[in-house]
Amino acid sequence: MSAAKGGSGPICLAILAILFLSSGVAKAQGLSWPDLDYAWKVLTLQSYNARLVILSTTLLGVTSGLVGTFLLLRKRSLMGDALSHSTYPGIGVAFVVMVLLGGEGKWLPGLLLGAAATGLLGVLMVLAIRNTTRLKDDAAMGIVMGVAFGFGVALMRMVSDLPSADAAGLNSFVYGTAASMVFGDFLLILVVTTGVAFASIFLLKEFTLLCFDEGFAASQGWPTFFLDLAMLGLVTAVTVVGLQAVGLVLIIAFLIIPATAARFWTHDLRGMLVLAAAAGGMSGWLGSSLSALFSDLPTGAVIVLVAASIFLMSMLFGPARGVVPRSLRQARLRRKVGRQHLLRAAYEILEGQQPDVAEPIRNLPIAFDSLLGHRSWSIQQINRLLRTARTEDHLEVAGSDRIRLSEAGFGEAARVTRNHRLWELYLIRYADIAPSHVDRDADLVEHVLDAEVVAQLEAELQDRPSSLEVPPSPHFIDQPANP
Repeated sequence: MSAAKGGSGPICLAILAILFLSSGVAKAQGLSWPDLDYAWKVLTLQSYNARLVILSTTLLGVTSGLVGTFLLLRKRSLMGDALSHSTYPGIGVAFVVMVLLGGEGKWLPGLLLGAAATGLLGVLMVLAIRNTTRLKDDAAMGIVMGVAFGFGVALMRMVSDLPSADAAGLNSFVYGTAASMVFGDFLLILVVTTGVAFASIFLLKEFTLLCFDEGFAASQGWPTFFLDLAMLGLVTAVTVVGLQAVGLVLIIAFLIIPATAARFWTHDLRGMLVLAAAAGGMSGWLGSSLSALFSDLPTGAVIVLVAASIFLMSMLFGPARGVVPRSLRQARLRRKVGRQHLLRAAYEILEGQQPDVAEPIRNLPIAFDSLLGHRSWSIQQINRLLRTARTEDHLEVAGSDRIRLSEAGFGEAARVTRNHRLWELYLIRYADIAPSHVDRDADLVEHVLDAEVVAQLEAELQDRPSSLEVPPSPHFIDQPANP
């Protein structure tokens, strides 16, 4: 939920970026901005043609975000590309069939039905190649995509040479012709996208299981093959109805970009579905609005550019996987690791100065040279760690070449050392790691121990000396005494 609330900022930045870019393109091409009255009619959906296009592409974007999420999690992003290219020959076949039956040949539902048929055939071919050979999904999809599109190009060339048929305009399905939409096209998109959305929600549990653990689903008796076909059938439906809006070349971007943008914001599937639908709907609405304001800008291309802007902002600022938040988390973790290493080194030096384990450790000044030699730190590294520790009120200056742990720093050093020793003891006992090698293994995980894990470690190690706040180092346990 927090991810959904935080998504408005980058989306607004994406809108401003697109407006700025469109302004630059308009100036470069000598285009003028539309008057305010027309812009207001477009933005408030008062213009009939703009309303049809904007609503159609918004519905298409929302549904594309939903089914594209399943494609992404299923690791079949290229399946949409193979499917969209497989629809191209179906348009030519449907045109020829309708002409031979005495029809017009350009009846849109008939063309889309032909596109759906060859699209499903392409999907079945991909599944057949994958299931009957040792080829992977990417190879199967690449083969089907190339062959289908090549066949479609050859077929369209043959259709254009028919003397008794007018095939002009069929190639527009490659890039989309959203401006030519009529009310019947909008109704078709509304019915198909609504059905796909309800089917995606109804099969959410099954699709989730299929995406994350297909083997487990099959072992539990789920019909994974038919669920796979159902998922790809929904993708086919969205692809086919989106041909007129964005074209078969760009529909794959409409399917994948909103889902990948949402992936940067959340780790929750339901939240990802909501964010992907929102990103897709925003891309369709804003892209078609810009295309309506600037008539020379193609609708499909602008929609994809808007989606790409949202993706870029998500990639940079998404809290779950964004570049900037991830870099900040890594920087905080490095700072935490360095601080804990410094405090543990200081505590271990204090232990070495007081060999009598029966007495509590006293917080004495520590020589800078002993701290430097305790670990393989360089002068620059130790100075940086000391500056950070002073900033966090963990150290006090005790002289020109001596430091001293503050009260808070001494308590934190004892806690860090205690957690490290507990984890070392656990690894020695249950992982059968030699005491001389356990320090490095414990060092890999000790920095992410929380209170619950520490309590579990203490429960597992109940026989340790309970009178000691910090258990002794296990490196010298059971070592033979020197003669």
